[in-house]
Amino acid sequence: MLPENITAVVARNERWSGEAASEPYEAGWAREAIFFVRALKEPIGTAPKAWVEISPDGMHWIPEGTEFVMPCERDGIAAARIRHFGNWLRVATRFEEGAECTVLVTVHLKA
Repeated sequence: MLPENITAVVARNERWSGEAASEPYEAGWAREAIFFVRALKEPIGTAPKAWVEISPDGMHWIPEGTEFVMPCERDGIAAARIRHFGNWLRVATRFEEGAECTVLVTVHLKA
């Protein structure tokens, strides 16, 4: 039996600054997930840490515990692997004043 896999785009060509987050994705059927964050343009300012958030309902969020540094150059990629996450997932971050990054964020799920 082949495992079930899916890739979903949860942010495409979005300019993130200040507090930012990807669209939530319902993934309760999956065993594991990997988020990829790619900088589509040269980031401005210091690359902040980002983190994975989980939610019971897709509206109220808490940090899951996985953190990573956002990409610091054009076409740079950051990734976060997670397991045991319940149903809803997203990536969030907080940029310093004047900093920003245009991103493509995908989540890759495997049953």
